[in-house]
Amino acid sequence: MDENNIPISKNGFEKLKKELDDLKRERPEVIQAIKEAREEGDLRENAGYEAARERQSMLEARISHLESRLPKCNVIDISEMEGEKVVFGATVEIEDLDSGEVKRYTLLGPDEADFKQGTISVYSPLAQGLLNKEVGDVAEIDAPKGRIDYEIISIQFNSQEENSQ
Repeated sequence: MDENNIPISKNGFEKLKKELDDLKRERPEVIQAIKEAREEGDLRENAGYEAARERQSMLEARISHLESRLPKCNVIDISEMEGEKVVFGATVEIEDLDSGEVKRYTLLGPDEADFKQGTISVYSPLAQGLLNKEVGDVAEIDAPKGRIDYEIISIQFNSQEENSQ
């Protein structure tokens, strides 16, 4: 993974920018909560103060992370993509050749992958095994429980970008 060229969909990039803006807007509220808790007296036994300080720490860490990460993003408009091979932005339907189970995943960047939503990081072992394959190809994936063979049933584009808007 090239840390200076992180792939991300246009939609995913906009979500990260919005998160950063929201966090920056939250800063004054957290600072005010710390100020008010500090005015309550003894800071050693002040749960409100500790909670506000912890929130500030997490907020600042996330802001710092996003500010350093966003400039490294390579924004890709997947609504313009098409093709016959599995690449970043493709939605792939695969069948486990042993169990017959069919799964569907969209390959996206690490900052927008959400397994529960059917998106996986293009850097994950599964995605790496699927990349550049075509419909009908078999991908051999080394998983913790052993090797799994998946046949590629279909490759589509645009579905994730459309579903997320």
